Amino acid sequence: MPTVQVTILAAGLGTRLKRPMPKPLTPLDDGRTIMAQQIDNIRQVFGQDAQIVIVVGFKHELIMEAVPEALFAYNERYDETNTSKSLLKALRASSDGPVIWMNGDVVFDPEVLRRLRAHLDDGRSAIAVNTAAVGEEEVKYTVADDGTVEELSKQVRDALGEAVGINLVSAPDKPLLVRRLEECDDQDYFERALELAIQHDGVKVTPVDISDLFAVEVDFAEDLARAIEARQAHERGSSA
Repeated sequence: MPTVQVTILAAGLGTRLKRPMPKPLTPLDDGRTIMAQQIDNIRQVFGQDAQIVIVVGFKHELIMEAVPEALFAYNERYDETNTSKSLLKALRASSDGPVIWMNGDVVFDPEVLRRLRAHLDDGRSAIAVNTAAVGEEEVKYTVADDGTVEELSKQVRDALGEAVGINLVSAPDKPLLVRRLEECDDQDYFERALELAIQHDGVKVTPVDISDLFAVEVDFAEDLARAIEARQAHERGSSA
């Protein structure tokens, strides 16, 4: 089986968490950082051979020192661009084949990746979604008649749920996504490129419901507390 490619987007300033280090290096209660638990999850599901590419920017040397075994792409405009341009850097640098990518601030159950793996094996693009919550500031989605994603943005009305920041692009869809990422404005989130590819290129993206699992995107201190609580609950459930 070809090497699984996984990208972590970790270039941003992370100002809302108000910490001096890159947000992915924020420690959790078990001594690991957010990024360390992400990499542990990747290795647990995809094995040691998974190729991990981290897009860095803000204080990039700290992340590179923390994860020397990874590969890196540098977004030199990290302070004036959003995730669309960081993902563009990673996909341009990727080898042939599909890519799983995630925001560098998501604390999550490794089962999320296992659910995406089924779509990876079937050659389908997919996004992990939580149908139990629809936050006003979160990226939300609706579906078309065939069950694939129709709308994907923070402005979606009558949304079915929210995207959690862990996604998969298939090999055939990747060049289409790259082209749409190139078209995105500097401040666009990568979801804008996905929505454009859906609307204009006929790309089919499957929403993968992970509502019964935990996946918390850490933007504020209260998110960090919620992520730690969710991880602890998961650990208690696993050992019960």
